[in-house]
Amino acid sequence: MNELVHFDKAAEEFYSAHQIKGLPLTSWDLYSEYFGRILKSSQDAAILDKIAADHRWVTPLTFEQELFQKGHVVVVTDASLKIVHATKNMVEMNGYNPEEVLGKTPKMFQGKETSAETRQYISDAVKDKKPFEAIVLNYRKDGSPYKCWIKAQPIFNNQKKVVHFIAYEKEVA
Repeated sequence: MNELVHFDKAAEEFYSAHQIKGLPLTSWDLYSEYFGRILKSSQDAAILDKIAADHRWVTPLTFEQELFQKGHVVVVTDASLKIVHATKNMVEMNGYNPEEVLGKTPKMFQGKETSAETRQYISDAVKDKKPFEAIVLNYRKDGSPYKCWIKAQPIFNNQKKVVHFIAYEKEVA
């Protein structure tokens, strides 16, 4: 029982530091699953903060809000659109582990039924270095389709050069 007191104190400190509002413990299994997701999101937020600092992003972003509160998948590509980071919650949306998509382009999620019009809209926005928002038909690792809401933007460094693109994604009905 003493271990739970220490766990509760550590969890309280963790939640307070990340501005997370927790629910009372009603089931160890549910709590453990929730805590695991929060821990993964926290790790992803730290990695994203490091990428932003290392590349001197001038755009202020709130990764914790996107990951914890909104539950978005976050994908970061370099300027040539090669994926350099994908958050761990990606596997829940499309079955891919983040390690499987590194070095590839987001086109890997598209397929035969993906709208050519939507692809062109996204391509034009990327070429023009402008933010965009779209719903695109993507494909999971198992080949099944899903609608994916994407909100993306170019990321500039302090020399006004595009160094990355960042996309927030979520499966929609």
